[in-house]
Amino acid sequence: MGPDEILAGLYDETLVGNAPAVLALTEQGLALGMSPETLLFDALIPSLEEVGARFERGDFFVPEMLIAGKAMAGALEVLRPLLAQTGARQVGTFVMGTVKGDVHDIGKNLVNIMLEGAGFTVIDLGVQVPPERFVAAIQEHQPDIVGFSAFLTTTMPMFKANINALDKAGLRDTVIVMVGGAPVTQEYADAVGADGYAADASTTVRLAKQLIAARRALQPA
Repeated sequence: MGPDEILAGLYDETLVGNAPAVLALTEQGLALGMSPETLLFDALIPSLEEVGARFERGDFFVPEMLIAGKAMAGALEVLRPLLAQTGARQVGTFVMGTVKGDVHDIGKNLVNIMLEGAGFTVIDLGVQVPPERFVAAIQEHQPDIVGFSAFLTTTMPMFKANINALDKAGLRDTVIVMVGGAPVTQEYADAVGADGYAADASTTVRLAKQLIAARRALQPA
């Protein structure tokens, strides 16, 4: 199997969520001397972008996104250390967590996989994350974006509490704030003062890239 066949196979098998085949093809590609960047940017990421596009069209649903994301995650486990060695440029750093009082993480985990696949460094703080942990993580990692996830309407007010904590710590202007979760709306995101809201994982990736590009364009060279 040549490089072109491996790339085509990676694309197709990621699309259908065939994790063993994706891992095997990734290892075959590396054994052939293909670069980790080629495997990622010419096959894996385009496939996951197609998964996102199909989700937005209503052709795919959450289960299809999850199995495709998990298939890609297996390949990323192999590629991540190799990409770090080659100094592959990261799109940005994203601190993510489910807010205090909320233990739901399926959506958050899917978003994390999509972000990593798109070239972000993701620091996942887990679930039930209090404001002070978000503050500490931002101080430590200096991310481009912090993401607050909530699945319950009762925990959505933590968005505002977290943003208030960032204000108090003098960090609000240093980081882009994105929010999301099943009950969250654009109107609610606007009301609490978030910079971005995304209804699903593929939108999160696209919006995160746009927000970072817009912020960097405003920064002096």
